[in-house]
Amino acid sequence: MRKGIYSILKGKFLVSDDSFKNWRIIIFISVLAIVMIASSHSADQKVYEIAKLTNEVKELRSAFVDKRGKLMQLKKESFVEGVMKGKGIGISLNPPTKIIVKSQEQ
Repeated sequence: MRKGIYSILKGKFLVSDDSFKNWRIIIFISVLAIVMIASSHSADQKVYEIAKLTNEVKELRSAFVDKRGKLMQLKKESFVEGVMKGKGIGISLNPPTKIIVKSQEQ
C-alpha cells in the first residue's frame, strides 16, 4: 500500500513503459475540465446579461408609467383650457353644430 502511494507521488506512472495509456486519460480529463470551465464561464456571462436586461426593462417600464401620467395630465380639458387662455383662446359659449351632407345620388 505504502509503495503504491509513493509511486503515485513520485509520478512513476507517467514515465513507465506503458505510460501512453495514462497520458491519454490525463489529456482527456484535462480537455473535459477545460470544456467544463468554458461552459461555466459562458453560463455566468448569460446570467449577468439577463440581470442587466431585467434592470433595463424595469427602468423603461417606470419611464413609461411616468410619461403616461404626464400625457394623461396634458389631455385633461382643464389643462388645455389653461394653456389656451395664455394664448388668448377661450372656450366657446355656443355648442358645436353638426353638419350633415346629403349625397346627390338618391
